[in-house]
Amino acid sequence: MIHWKQLLAILILCLSTNGHAQQKDQPKLIVGIVVDQMCYEYLYRFQEKYGKNGIRLLMDKGTNCRNTNYNYVPTYTGPGHASIYTGTTPSNHGIVANEWYDRELGRQINCVEDTTRRTIGAESKSGWCSPKNLKSNTITDQLKMTYPDVKVISMSIKNRGAILPGGHLSDGSYWYDYANGKFITSSFFKEALPGWVLDFNSKNYATSYMQGVWDTYYPIETYTESGPDQSPYEHLFPGKTTPTFPYDLKQIVESDTSVTAAGLFPYTPFANTFLTDFALQALKNEQLGVDAQTDMLCISYSTPDIIGHMFGPNSKEIEDTYIRLDKELERLIQELNKTVGKGDFVLFLTADHAVVPVPQLLTDHNLPGGYFFQDTNFVLLGEKLTSKFGANVVDDYDNLNIYLDRDTMTLMGVDYLEVVDFVAAEVYQWEGVKRVFTGDQLYNSNANDPLFNMVRNGYHHAESGDLIISLEPGYLPKSLDSESSRKGTSHGSAYSYDTHVPLLWYGANIPKQEVFRDVEITDITATLVHMLYLQEVNALTGKPILELLEK
Repeated sequence: MIHWKQLLAILILCLSTNGHAQQKDQPKLIVGIVVDQMCYEYLYRFQEKYGKNGIRLLMDKGTNCRNTNYNYVPTYTGPGHASIYTGTTPSNHGIVANEWYDRELGRQINCVEDTTRRTIGAESKSGWCSPKNLKSNTITDQLKMTYPDVKVISMSIKNRGAILPGGHLSDGSYWYDYANGKFITSSFFKEALPGWVLDFNSKNYATSYMQGVWDTYYPIETYTESGPDQSPYEHLFPGKTTPTFPYDLKQIVESDTSVTAAGLFPYTPFANTFLTDFALQALKNEQLGVDAQTDMLCISYSTPDIIGHMFGPNSKEIEDTYIRLDKELERLIQELNKTVGKGDFVLFLTADHAVVPVPQLLTDHNLPGGYFFQDTNFVLLGEKLTSKFGANVVDDYDNLNIYLDRDTMTLMGVDYLEVVDFVAAEVYQWEGVKRVFTGDQLYNSNANDPLFNMVRNGYHHAESGDLIISLEPGYLPKSLDSESSRKGTSHGSAYSYDTHVPLLWYGANIPKQEVFRDVEITDITATLVHMLYLQEVNALTGKPILELLEK
């Protein structure tokens, strides 16, 4: 039997030890990279343009989970980041969209909105944010709860791309302020920016990058993996009369009073360089991965999504963006090898969603697709509801969710289920609509139907609408029909062009292999839990990728 003095000695030894006990195969650093709006096919379509030490290194030397999909809708940035890092779907973590209608406030709210907080690093409201709407823990939270001495640092151009991965216990979550061109945070995380962030901001990198020209990295005639540069399916870049290279950024800012250098900067691939610069400074100044503690660095590259929305997946602009992003990943990996050690970190790369081809391009080439012009439809629906029930009881509609005015229906003595059935019957007649689901169906039923299950996984009783619409393949929702609405593209559906994303793993103890079986996005955190020997995250529904764990 161990004497109490022996127990006391052991306790003192444990308390005096800096850091936590690390398993022999546990990495010093986990680097999570999320590329906003990255299609699976970009791995292969642009492969010949990539260097050997960026994306191709991850593909050639790591594990490529080739059939990774999102298992819910809608496929947006906020839900995507939340699902990657919580290991569960919106039905549990509550981030059902980038914005949704708040019934109590009577308005749309942002998924990371928190008006009780203040901006740190700027005078704007861009930092009135926090993860308070995230209803479950993240893998980063679980790591911090288990080992409070580890560091978790998260960053992105978009606020939600930084806040949701970093979770509730982040040591630093930083995002870009479109007004001042600097990285900021929220009073939820810090009362002041660290010195190294202030020093980085003082360099005014965003303004410096906007002094140059965005031209193709390689000669444009070699960009045979994309469509013509002059395309009718692309929005115009500010200050341009055609959607074509080159983009003289300095000239545009000087000649177009409607834009600023800081505001336009995220629309260029140089914002990816900017974010990599910041990540390397975080790596150095926060001393990530330099001891036995397993730290986490979460990086979300937002610019591919911003450019993708404007120009679409077949554009020269998107091809050039990924060619340049590959160079940034190479730079990051080289520094990780140097600073942390080649065999001491694990990096995973995935995307928060993919993207639909531009519907107008599809229809012009006799392919299925089109637009769901919702404003016109909802005006007509309002008239029919008023005629039948005495009032237009649609409170709001967005993200293909219909929110009904329950209070008004109660006051008028209108039967809720009768209204729901009436609205569903009307919506089924609209062009582009495939299915209509009611909240009661999703909450109470358990149908063996893939689309039903995806919608249910994305439904949360408090944030989602009373009815949810699912469109036909190739369709996008738009407010009204116009020339502009038929350019560019978006995402959000249950179809493979939105759900099928890359998932690459590289680093310590990661085998060289291709995994072809079905993998769900929620499996990432489930895998990290076992890689780091942690308790499962509280709302985890994903399953570990055993091919990465079995020795």
